[in-house]
Amino acid sequence: MRRLLLALPFALLPLTMAYAADHDHEHDSLGAHEHGVGTLNVALDGPTLELDLDGPSVNIVGFEHIATTDADKAKVDSARTQLENPLALFSLPKAAGCVVEAQDLDSPLFEAAPEEAGAAKTEHHHSDIEAHYAFTCANPEALKALDLTQFFKTFPGTHKLKVQLIGGSGQQGSELTPKAPTLKF
Repeated sequence: MRRLLLALPFALLPLTMAYAADHDHEHDSLGAHEHGVGTLNVALDGPTLELDLDGPSVNIVGFEHIATTDADKAKVDSARTQLENPLALFSLPKAAGCVVEAQDLDSPLFEAAPEEAGAAKTEHHHSDIEAHYAFTCANPEALKALDLTQFFKTFPGTHKLKVQLIGGSGQQGSELTPKAPTLKF
C-alpha cells in the first residue's frame, strides 16, 4: 500500500511540472507551494486505507516561520495535537469500523531546535506540514465517502485540497473545499 501511495506523485509529476512552470513565484526545490491549498492522496486496498496530507504550514498554523513566541509555540502544539487525532479530522463512516494503525507527522515547525529559531526569524522560509495515516477497516465496503468538514473547520486557512484517490473503482481526482468537503469513493 505504501508503495502505491509513493508511486502516485510520480504518476502526477507531468501535471505538477506544468503547474510549477505557471506558478507566479518560485521556491528553489520546493515545487508548487500555494497558500490555502494542500494535497491529499488517498489509497484504499482491501481493509487498508492510507491518507497522505501535505500543505503549507500557513494553512494549518497561520505562519511558516519557526515558532519563537509562546503564542506561536502554542499554535504549533495545538495543530500537532489536532493532527494526531485523524478520526476527528477525517469523518469516516462508523460502519466501516476503521482504526488508526499508524501515523507520522513531519514539519520543520515540529522539529526546530532553539538555535535554528533565531536564524529563521530573520529569514523567510516556506515550510510544509505532512501527515501520513494508515487505517485498518473491518468493513471497507462501507467506505463510500470521506467527509472533511471538520478538517476545514479545524484548519480554516486551508481553502482547497487537491485529492487523488486510488481504490477499488480505479483512480480519480477531485478538489475539496469547505463548501464541497466530501470525497466519494
